[in-house]
Amino acid sequence: MKINAIDEYGLRILLQIAKSDPDEGATIAALSDLEGLSNAYVAKITRTLKAGGLINSTRGHKGGYVLAIDPKTITIKMALRALGGALYDPSFCASHSGEKKFCNNSVDCSIRSLWRMVQATVDSVLEEVTIYDLMSSEASSHHKLQSIMDKALA
Repeated sequence: MKINAIDEYGLRILLQIAKSDPDEGATIAALSDLEGLSNAYVAKITRTLKAGGLINSTRGHKGGYVLAIDPKTITIKMALRALGGALYDPSFCASHSGEKKFCNNSVDCSIRSLWRMVQATVDSVLEEVTIYDLMSSEASSHHKLQSIMDKALA
Protein backbone atom coordinates (compact mmCIF):
# COMPACT_ATOMS: atom_id res chain seq x y z
CA MET A 1 0.00 0.00 0.00
CA LYS A 2 2.08 2.89 -1.27
CA ILE A 3 2.18 5.42 -4.04
CA ASN A 4 4.21 3.96 -6.89
CA ALA A 5 6.25 5.58 -9.66
CA ILE A 6 3.38 5.39 -12.18
CA ASP A 7 1.13 7.29 -9.76
CA GLU A 8 3.75 9.97 -9.05
CA TYR A 9 4.91 10.48 -12.62
CA GLY A 10 1.37 10.14 -13.95
CA LEU A 11 0.24 13.04 -11.77
CA ARG A 12 3.30 15.06 -12.82
CA ILE A 13 2.64 14.40 -16.50
CA LEU A 14 -1.05 15.23 -16.11
CA LEU A 15 -0.06 18.48 -14.42
CA GLN A 16 2.40 19.33 -17.23
CA ILE A 17 -0.32 18.69 -19.81
CA ALA A 18 -2.71 20.92 -17.84
CA LYS A 19 -0.13 23.71 -17.86
CA SER A 20 0.57 23.38 -21.60
CA ASP A 21 -1.01 25.50 -24.31
CA PRO A 22 -4.37 23.82 -25.02
CA ASP A 23 -4.08 24.68 -28.73
CA GLU A 24 -0.78 22.84 -29.06
CA GLY A 25 -0.73 20.32 -26.24
CA ALA A 26 2.36 18.65 -24.89
CA THR A 27 4.39 16.16 -26.88
CA ILE A 28 5.94 13.02 -25.47
CA ALA A 29 9.38 14.51 -26.13
CA ALA A 30 8.51 17.71 -24.25
CA LEU A 31 6.99 15.79 -21.34
CA SER A 32 10.03 13.51 -21.22
CA ASP A 33 12.33 16.51 -21.08
CA LEU A 34 10.28 18.35 -18.45
CA GLU A 35 10.14 15.35 -16.12
CA GLY A 36 13.48 13.71 -16.91
CA LEU A 37 11.88 10.47 -18.07
CA SER A 38 12.35 8.29 -21.12
CA ASN A 39 10.05 8.74 -24.10
CA ALA A 40 8.91 5.12 -23.73
CA TYR A 41 7.93 5.61 -20.08
CA VAL A 42 6.04 8.82 -20.83
CA ALA A 43 4.28 7.08 -23.74
CA LYS A 44 3.19 4.28 -21.39
CA ILE A 45 1.82 6.76 -18.86
CA THR A 46 0.04 8.88 -21.48
CA ARG A 47 -1.62 5.74 -22.90
CA THR A 48 -2.92 4.99 -19.40
CA LEU A 49 -4.17 8.55 -18.89
CA LYS A 50 -5.84 8.50 -22.30
CA ALA A 51 -7.50 5.15 -21.59
CA GLY A 52 -8.76 6.66 -18.34
CA GLY A 53 -10.43 9.47 -20.28
CA LEU A 54 -8.31 12.24 -18.77
CA ILE A 55 -6.34 13.28 -21.85
CA ASN A 56 -6.76 13.31 -25.61
CA SER A 57 -4.09 13.13 -28.27
CA THR A 58 -3.84 15.12 -31.46
CA ARG A 59 -1.80 13.98 -34.43
CA GLY A 60 0.24 15.87 -36.91
CA HIS A 61 2.95 18.52 -36.92
CA LYS A 62 1.52 20.29 -33.87
CA GLY A 63 0.27 17.09 -32.27
CA GLY A 64 0.42 16.41 -28.60
CA TYR A 65 -1.63 15.68 -25.53
CA VAL A 66 -4.31 17.93 -24.08
CA LEU A 67 -6.71 17.50 -21.18
CA ALA A 68 -9.96 15.79 -22.10
CA ILE A 69 -11.85 17.64 -19.38
CA ASP A 70 -11.49 20.84 -17.38
CA PRO A 71 -8.64 20.67 -14.81
CA LYS A 72 -11.08 22.00 -12.19
CA THR A 73 -13.05 18.75 -12.51
CA ILE A 74 -10.16 16.27 -12.55
CA THR A 75 -9.76 15.20 -8.94
CA ILE A 76 -6.60 13.52 -7.76
CA LYS A 77 -8.75 10.52 -6.85
CA MET A 78 -9.89 10.29 -10.50
CA ALA A 79 -6.32 10.54 -11.73
CA LEU A 80 -4.98 7.89 -9.35
CA ARG A 81 -7.83 5.53 -10.21
CA ALA A 82 -7.00 5.94 -13.91
CA LEU A 83 -3.31 5.34 -13.22
CA GLY A 84 -3.71 2.20 -11.20
CA GLY A 85 -6.26 2.20 -8.47
CA ALA A 86 -6.55 2.84 -4.81
CA LEU A 87 -4.22 2.36 -1.89
CA TYR A 88 -6.53 -0.39 -0.64
CA ASP A 89 -8.74 -2.44 -2.92
CA PRO A 90 -11.31 -4.74 -1.27
CA SER A 91 -10.28 -7.53 -3.65
CA PHE A 92 -6.85 -7.56 -1.98
CA CYS A 93 -8.05 -9.97 0.70
CA ALA A 94 -9.40 -12.44 -1.84
CA SER A 95 -6.09 -12.66 -3.67
CA HIS A 96 -3.88 -12.91 -0.56
CA SER A 97 -5.28 -15.79 1.43
CA GLY A 98 -1.99 -17.47 2.33
CA GLU A 99 -1.63 -21.20 1.84
CA LYS A 100 -5.36 -21.87 2.10
CA LYS A 101 -8.09 -21.17 -0.39
CA PHE A 102 -9.65 -18.57 1.90
CA CYS A 103 -8.06 -16.23 4.40
CA ASN A 104 -8.33 -17.34 8.03
CA ASN A 105 -9.65 -13.85 8.80
CA SER A 106 -12.14 -13.56 5.95
CA VAL A 107 -15.13 -13.49 8.31
CA ASP A 108 -13.78 -11.26 11.08
CA CYS A 109 -10.84 -9.00 10.22
CA SER A 110 -10.11 -5.83 12.17
CA ILE A 111 -7.18 -5.06 9.87
CA ARG A 112 -9.50 -4.96 6.85
CA SER A 113 -11.59 -2.42 8.75
CA LEU A 114 -8.46 -0.33 9.30
CA TRP A 115 -7.56 -0.34 5.59
CA ARG A 116 -11.12 0.57 4.64
CA MET A 117 -11.03 3.53 7.04
CA VAL A 118 -7.64 4.66 5.74
CA GLN A 119 -8.88 4.44 2.14
CA ALA A 120 -12.07 6.35 2.95
CA THR A 121 -10.05 9.09 4.67
CA VAL A 122 -7.59 9.34 1.80
CA ASP A 123 -10.44 9.36 -0.73
CA SER A 124 -12.20 12.19 1.08
CA VAL A 125 -9.07 14.34 0.73
CA LEU A 126 -8.26 13.25 -2.84
CA GLU A 127 -11.83 14.03 -3.94
CA GLU A 128 -11.33 17.64 -2.79
CA VAL A 129 -8.04 18.29 -4.63
CA THR A 130 -8.07 18.89 -8.37
CA ILE A 131 -5.37 19.18 -10.99
CA TYR A 132 -6.26 22.87 -11.16
CA ASP A 133 -5.43 23.23 -7.46
CA LEU A 134 -1.92 21.95 -8.17
CA MET A 135 -1.26 24.16 -11.19
CA SER A 136 -0.11 27.06 -9.03
CA SER A 137 3.05 27.41 -6.94
CA GLU A 138 3.84 25.05 -4.10
CA ALA A 139 3.01 27.76 -1.55
CA SER A 140 -0.42 28.38 -3.08
CA SER A 141 -1.13 24.67 -3.35
CA HIS A 142 -0.03 24.19 0.25
CA HIS A 143 -2.63 26.68 1.49
CA LYS A 144 -5.39 24.91 -0.44
CA LEU A 145 -4.26 21.50 0.78
CA GLN A 146 -3.95 22.71 4.37
CA SER A 147 -7.52 24.02 4.34
CA ILE A 148 -8.73 20.66 3.02
CA MET A 149 -6.76 18.81 5.69
CA ASP A 150 -8.06 21.10 8.43
CA LYS A 151 -11.62 20.45 7.22
CA ALA A 152 -11.04 16.68 7.12
CA LEU A 153 -9.65 16.61 10.65
CA ALA A 154 -12.39 18.81 12.12
